[in-house]
Amino acid sequence: MGGWLSYYWWGGDPDVVNPVSGMTRREIYAVQKTWAPAYENCVGTGSEFFKRLFRACPETKDFFRMLRRLSEDEFDANHQFRAHVINLMASFNQAVVNLHQPEVVVVMMNKLGVSHAKRKIKESHFNELKVVIVNIFIEVFNLDKKTLGAWSKAIDFLYKHIFETLNSPIEED
Repeated sequence: MGGWLSYYWWGGDPDVVNPVSGMTRREIYAVQKTWAPAYENCVGTGSEFFKRLFRACPETKDFFRMLRRLSEDEFDANHQFRAHVINLMASFNQAVVNLHQPEVVVVMMNKLGVSHAKRKIKESHFNELKVVIVNIFIEVFNLDKKTLGAWSKAIDFLYKHIFETLNSPIEED
């Protein structure tokens, strides 16, 4: 599309980079469009994220007391695990859906950083999860390089604001 129709459809120039998120409207659209099928089966997708994370980085399983003595085959039957999967996927979904409002996403990610800092979760654990997510998108959703680039920008944006509070001293309420 060119000209005024493209500008109208995208709500502005689709290739202008937002200074807060570092993403263009076109990249946000690509992320949102490719996220939709992953979120259709949010429990299955989220469960796979965690299972692959635990395989790639076994010490992350220790953050989940309810899983420490369970085999991977028993995870999905555990209600606490399923609840955490749903929380992860809902938070991730809200971030993706609201990428066009990056200031809102910043606040959401800062809150996630605070809650994960209390549990002593480190940047390295999040980075392991990023590798898992990207690999799933490559293997399952067959994303092209341009879309993977958009996803990498999106995750980097989310993580930047998680890490701001994850690495800050914890304030007592």
